[in-house]
Order: sequence, then C-alpha cells, then structure tokens
Amino acid sequence: MPIPEDVTGDEIDKDVKQELQSLPKGLAEDVARNLVMVARLIDEDPEGAYGYSKVALRLASRVAAVREAAGFAAYANQKYSEALAEFRAARRMTGTVELWPVMADCERGLGRPEKALDMAGAPEVNKLDKAGQVEMRLVAAGARRDMDQLDAAIVTLQSPELASNAVQPWTARLRYAYADALLAAGREGEAREWFAKAVEADKDGSTDASDRLAELDGVEFVDALNEDEDEDEAEIEADEDVQGAPEEDGDKD
Repeated sequence: MPIPEDVTGDEIDKDVKQELQSLPKGLAEDVARNLVMVARLIDEDPEGAYGYSKVALRLASRVAAVREAAGFAAYANQKYSEALAEFRAARRMTGTVELWPVMADCERGLGRPEKALDMAGAPEVNKLDKAGQVEMRLVAAGARRDMDQLDAAIVTLQSPELASNAVQPWTARLRYAYADALLAAGREGEAREWFAKAVEADKDGSTDASDRLAELDGVEFVDALNEDEDEDEAEIEADEDVQGAPEEDGDKD
C-alpha cells in the first residue's frame, strides 16, 4: 500500500521504536511507516488503517506493538474475533494487562457479555491503572445493558470517578455512559443533568453529548447548507414550470 513521502516512521512512540530495534534497519523503517499510517487513519478511515496493519503484521508478526496495532485496526472495523486474537498475542508477548478492557469489549462484540463480566471481576483488573479501571467499568456496564440489566448498568457506573468534579481524560465518556443508561431506564431528568455534565467535561468533542442534550431540550438544528439547496431546487422547479407553461392566445379582433 502506498505511503506518503512525508511519513518517515520517526513519528512513532519511542517505546515502539525501541521494540522495532530487534529488526533489520530497513525492515524496521518499513514497519514503522505502516504503523504511522495505522495511527493516522484509524479514526477517519478504519478500513485503510486495517490495510496498513496487515502489511505491518506480514512484515513483523513477532513484534508486540505490531500485534497490538493490528488488534486495534481490526477492532475499529468490528472484526472482534480477529482483534481479540491479536490482543491476546500482544499480551502474551508483553505480559502486561493494559489490553484487558478492550479484550473484554471484544467479548461483548462477539455476543458474549457474560464473558466480559467475568473479565471485569478478574484479578487482572486490580493491576490496571486508573484509566484502565474506568474503561473496565464502562465495558462492564455495557455488558449489563447487553443483558437488559439496566439498573445493574447504572449501579456499575456509580463510582468515585463519576462523582468527582475533577475532569480527567475519561470523565466525559463516563458521564455520557451514565446519562445514556439513565435515559434508557426512563429517568429523563437525571439523564439531562448528566448529559450536561458530560458536555462540561468534553472539551475535544469525543462524545455527542451536546447533541443529546439539545435533543432532550427539544432543540432542532437546521442544516443551513441543505436549506439553501432546497431553496435553489424550489427556484429551479418554479422556473421550469414557467418555461413549460403553454402560452396564452392573444386577444382576437
């Protein structure tokens, strides 16, 4: 797959670069450039990211960072079985638990929420950092919802991190998930309150909390561009009607 000339491979994290030092220099550079493309495209073009991840995997399948990148690319494309296999491989290579929450979410994607809940109660969770533990809580709540256990999902999300006024990288998503669960349970007033709190914390627009809040408030957004297009189409149709109308006969003597 073509890679832009401005992608050198030096853009990757230093930890990944260190992993690639086990490879011959030329091969390491090729792998690094493909990994950069995965990172660039995974949000906007997940299919493209998946393609680059497969190239990197073919070149260096014994590098943990490559297996992890392949896992996230597969995950972004909802290829949960493949993603889970790659995450497991990366975990075997590194011995770390960082991927535990996303592995559990793959189980959800495969229609196995019970397995995800089992993982949420496993000893590995205690080894996660705070961000990982919050992520695991989100996955567990999602699994509860998969099983139509709305009240349990709400309770799962109630935590010191949710109650805290401090804004952390996970705060907006946690508040959003809580608001969404409340709304699903018919608790609209509380849901509105928590969507508003999610908006306060969501500085980079990682959720659509503002849209959900507006929807609850009955605010309807009009796309100005589409409105202009509709007006243009109406004018064209009017002109065509005038041009197509039969001419009236003049006055006869």
